[in-house]
Amino acid sequence: MEEEIINRVKQSGLIQLDLEEMRIPGERIFLDIKPQLFMELVLKEKDFRNFISELDWANYQDKHVAVGCSNDAIIPTWAFMLLSIQLSPYAKTIVFGTLDDLEKTLFKQSIDELDIQELVGARVVIKGCSKESVPTDAYVQVAQKLQPIVKSLFFGEPCSTVPLFKRKS
Repeated sequence: MEEEIINRVKQSGLIQLDLEEMRIPGERIFLDIKPQLFMELVLKEKDFRNFISELDWANYQDKHVAVGCSNDAIIPTWAFMLLSIQLSPYAKTIVFGTLDDLEKTLFKQSIDELDIQELVGARVVIKGCSKESVPTDAYVQVAQKLQPIVKSLFFGEPCSTVPLFKRKS
């Protein structure tokens, strides 16, 4: 006679939160102004404005865009403001910085919109493994959001977790 297999993870009452599922979909693009620099050092306003007027902004339709410069050059703030103004009718998201900065911003948006009502007083596991990269910043943000409301908070998988926080009774 075979023994019944008991799923202790399921019986534990743990709620798993997978940050990978919170990843906002859509293409990410880095709009680098390095090619617009004279000798890769100086931004000439007239040339930059020509670039802006000739660029097909529709290529950024519904995309998430980070604007920045991959070269170590001093770029006036107005240049990034002009890019932002041109991108606004097309892009879903616009940030100043790198693609990593963009990803952090998108995860922050997603975490800010997280409905936490069902997690009040719960035992929550923040899933640690993912196929797509999740910024460490997202884990920090979600821990800060959940710590005040959950009974306990873990990191990892329900069968193998690292305890992070437990509310004292």
